[in-house]
Formats: sequence, structure tokens, C-alpha cells
Amino acid sequence: MHVLAKQPVLTLEPCDNWDVQSIAALDGALEARFRGKFFVDPELTRTLVSFQGNKDCAFHRWFKYKEAFSAPLVRRMLERYYRQSGPILDPFAGLGTTLFVASSMGFDADGIEVLPVGQQIVASRMALQKRLTEEDIRRLEYWAEAQPWVAVNHSKPLNVLRITKGAYPAETQNAIEHYLYALEDESEGVRAALMLALLCVLESVSFTRKDGQYLRWDHRSGRRQGARPFDKGPIPPFGAAISGKLREIIHDIRGYKPQRELFESECARGRVRLLPGSCLDVLPTLPADEYSAIVTSPPYCNRYDYTRTYALELALLGVDERGISDLRQRMLTCTVENREKDLLAINPAWSRPIGVADEHPLLRAILQFLNQQRAAGTLNNNGIPRMVRGYFYEMACVVAECARVLSRDGVLVMVNDNVRYAGVGIPVDTILSSFAEHLGFSVERILVLPNGKGNSSQQMGEHGRVPLRKCIYIWRKV
Repeated sequence: MHVLAKQPVLTLEPCDNWDVQSIAALDGALEARFRGKFFVDPELTRTLVSFQGNKDCAFHRWFKYKEAFSAPLVRRMLERYYRQSGPILDPFAGLGTTLFVASSMGFDADGIEVLPVGQQIVASRMALQKRLTEEDIRRLEYWAEAQPWVAVNHSKPLNVLRITKGAYPAETQNAIEHYLYALEDESEGVRAALMLALLCVLESVSFTRKDGQYLRWDHRSGRRQGARPFDKGPIPPFGAAISGKLREIIHDIRGYKPQRELFESECARGRVRLLPGSCLDVLPTLPADEYSAIVTSPPYCNRYDYTRTYALELALLGVDERGISDLRQRMLTCTVENREKDLLAINPAWSRPIGVADEHPLLRAILQFLNQQRAAGTLNNNGIPRMVRGYFYEMACVVAECARVLSRDGVLVMVNDNVRYAGVGIPVDTILSSFAEHLGFSVERILVLPNGKGNSSQQMGEHGRVPLRKCIYIWRKV
């Protein structure tokens, strides 16, 4: 690894009318404060820090969760930076990658997750690894080969949301509804596996594709979206897709089971516990000094709306329109539809992290600039200033809680992206790291991927392509 070159420290006068150049200078001054903490790590590829790194990992490869990091990355971070032996926490647990990797290494692990999709997949995986019998596995093999739902005369209606209406070819929706009815007669372990397999194939058998801020619709759906018709390519029949996924699950379970029995006979793996809910609500309920490490990746400040991109899965799990709206507001602010949260009402002890965010010069400048752009009518969405403000204020509270629940010398590993709005780069890495220094952490290092991430097509069209750092922060509790 080598140290990333930094800009010189700049001294700036107070300014009430910010422009791109002035903010860039202030950004450079903050970046210079962390000179010696930035390291370009040539071994950190975008594959390793994304779901792509799970493609060959048993269990982790089942569900395509585009916002996840890989199991090999978690193992690498724990092997390099974890110095103790206490439990591990992931406040944005997603599909439980941190939890299951930590458990496989012998550590207890707790996770917090607000989306029912992640909650369901973590619960299903725990059930499959602990309670699935050989008879259950044979039953799954029967489902994969015989496809018994085809001969069933009854069906269970599929929950449909406004955003998911017409998401499947008619024959596919009919097959899903017969599948849902047929699985109800199976044992608990088999039902868990069958529901998990169904969650894993919904996108592939639909007219949709997850595309960050929304679902992109294939032209065959009849929905018009954008100037150019979108074609996602071949859409597999439901039977082929679900049988293929069941075979993959069976393959991974059969390969794991003998190792599990041998391992548990000698040394129990670490326990896995999932705490459902928003980390803003759950973190304040956890004991102080409880954890030795936190490995996580929060939502990025990039307008991605998880309740839209995972609408098919949420609908399958029975979430209704009101539930979608409530979920969106409970999540960490990362989309323009998030309303401002009353953070002191959630936890009166958060006055300090809120004050740290209030007093941050670069963040103040960025928010003033974005509000100026909103007043001038140049933003493509007037909710951007509110979203950016909410993101950083809420993350300040999350950082403070992480410091509280970590034991002394405990490590926090966080994967995150920098972003850009209205031509202004927002250095999430240095802003959050400066928060961390005020809230109980020392910044040990900020690992930088060798190849920067490009900004959005809208930003490139108006302001040119500017690579944005993708980083992994290593903070140590002091």
C-alpha cells in the first residue's frame, strides 16, 4: 500500500455564498487533516467490496443483494484489525454477511436490520443451517425435480403493491401463487428453504431489474419508462428458475452439513442474533462497552430507495402500502422522500453528536450551497438538501452510539462511498471520520480502492466525470 497524495491545508474565511471552487478548497483543507491516514490498497477491488465477491461463496451467493459487501472482505477485515475476542456487531446487517462470517470464525455476532427482506433471509439461513434434516433435504430435491406445485389445483393470492402491479408474466404469477399454496403443507425447515428460494428468484422471473433508485421495467410489461425501451433479456420460466435455485441451496447445504457436524462436536460456532428494527431505535437500547468490533456498511447518501428496489420481495412478505411508507421513513435517511427525523425525541442523549454535525464547517458549507441551488431552481430534486442533511446528522448519532457500545480499543470497519450533487463532491469519508474523532474514535486509517467510482450520468453530463473515492474506514475506540 502507498499513501495517497493530499492537497495542502488551506485557511478559508467565513462565507455565506458558497460556490463549487470554495467548497473544493474547504474539502482539500479537511482532507489534508487526514494526511497519513489515507492508503490506497491495491488488493481492494470493487468485486471484493460488493456482492460480486459472493458469487462463489456458498450460502452468501443465494440472494443477489446489490448493496452488500462480500464474505471474503469481512473475513479479511476481521483477520487484520480485530484484536480482541468479544462479540461483533453490524448495525446495518442486510443479509447477515458480517454475522455469518463472524460466527464461522467462532465469534458471537449481533445484527440490526430494518428491512423485512434481510430479516427473512437471515432467519431462513439460520433455520437451514441448524434444523434442516436429511429427510428435509430429500424433500427439497423432490421439489426441485418433480415441481409438485404444477399439479396443485389451488393457489394463494400474491400480495401486490402499486409499484409491483404487472411485475410478472401471467403464467409466472399463476405459478408463484400455486407454489405458495403447495409449500404450506411442508415441514418448518422445508417451508423456510422454499420461501428463501422464491425470494431469491423474484427479480429474475419478473419484468423488472433493480437499478439503484427504482425498479427498471422491461418493455414487455406494458409500462412506459424513459425515452428508450428497456429490454432485460431472456426471462426464465418460473419452474426452471426455482428448480435451479433449489439445487444451488441443496448443493451448498450438503457441502456444509458434514463440516458443521464435525465442527460443532469440537467447538461451537459463534451464535448469531438478529435484532429487527431501525438502528436509530435499537442501538440506544444496547449495553455500553458490549462489543469488540463493528463491521458494517450503511446506506450511502446516494438517493437509493430500498423500499422501491426491493418492492417485489417486500410484497411477497406481506408488506402493504402503509408498511412501505413507514419503512421508508424508519430507515436511515438516504433518499429524497425521507422526512426530517426528530433525533432528540428518539434519544435525548444525542445532543452532542447533533452539535458535532452542526459545527462542522464543510458540512455547513455544503448544505448552504445545496440550499442556494434549490432556491435558484437548479437542483433536479428539491429534496436533496434535506436528504444530505438528514444523512449526516443521523450518521453522527450512529457513530456516537457505535463508540458507546464498543469496548476500549474496539475497532469499527465501515465501507462507504463519496457522492456528488450539483457539481460539488461530498467527501463522506473525511466528514464522518472527523465526526468520529469528536465522538470517541481515533482514525487508524482510511483504505482507498485503487479505482475511483464515477458519479451519476446526470452529474457527468452537466459537470464532467470526476472519480469519487470508495473507502473502508478503520476507526479505533479510544
